[in-house]
Amino acid sequence: MPVQRKVIIIGSGPAGYTAAIYAARANLSPLMFSGVQWGGQLMLTTMVENYPGFVDGIMGPELMEVFRKQAERFDTEIIAEDVTAVDFSRRPFRVTAGNRTDEALSVIVATGASAKLLGLAAEQKLMGHGVSTCATCDGFFFKDKNIMVVGGGDSAMEEALYLARLGRKVEVVHRRDTLRASKIMQERAFKNPKIEFIWNSAVDEILDVAKGVVTAVRVKNLKTGEPSERPVDGLFVAIGHQPNTQLFRGQLELLPNEYIKVVPGTTQTSVPGVFAAGDVQDHTYRQAVTAAGTGCMAALEAERFLEAHPS
Repeated sequence: MPVQRKVIIIGSGPAGYTAAIYAARANLSPLMFSGVQWGGQLMLTTMVENYPGFVDGIMGPELMEVFRKQAERFDTEIIAEDVTAVDFSRRPFRVTAGNRTDEALSVIVATGASAKLLGLAAEQKLMGHGVSTCATCDGFFFKDKNIMVVGGGDSAMEEALYLARLGRKVEVVHRRDTLRASKIMQERAFKNPKIEFIWNSAVDEILDVAKGVVTAVRVKNLKTGEPSERPVDGLFVAIGHQPNTQLFRGQLELLPNEYIKVVPGTTQTSVPGVFAAGDVQDHTYRQAVTAAGTGCMAALEAERFLEAHPS
């Protein structure tokens, strides 16, 4: 017989932990499935300097450990299992992870989104040590330095323009000879004297894993096959994000880009009693602080929903 909970939280980044803190303090006794790899994208980040409250900054994994301990302090039950199935077709909702199935009167989805990567061996090893997927998170560390951005869409142009305000030079590597970005973003990038484009090319290798920092990037021309080595201090991969919504296809309404659709200004999904917080429903800001904010919103909305629908 499945155990019934008032609130189940799926995911354990800033959104999930904030939702847990608020739900626990409201005496909702939340159950969180943190996943085997808990903590979200901040677990791949080194120094975080733009999260309020930490004057000297804090390491990403350390920040997530603080979030986790605060959630546990208010008696959030945390299970380090990946959710493998959900049933939102009827209430109470069902959530399955491993060999257990739990029922819940409300669910908060906070599974986040994953940055698409190049698939190079050095990429993961140098993540947070010169390789990044977020200019607003890490751009500050590359003041007056040479930076490379990979991508050709609006996100890549936004990253390049932001980084051009900080760095000495920004090189944009794109696989084609035209950009996918909107015309206005293209015009802004082309007009910026700090931004240069490397067309018809792809990143072939990132140097130098042995030194533990990015020192250069090897780029291959896709038309001629000719390699070239570019000295850079930072590599920003901006080829898009993939929301972690595979589990919810057919269960919740998704946007065309596969993010969970919510009622504007809320975390309410297409299923009453199921709420979505953080990057799984935010394809615009993707910041720890905004994720935490929507985690708070989701918990408050779940509390109000349970007051109106106690069983």
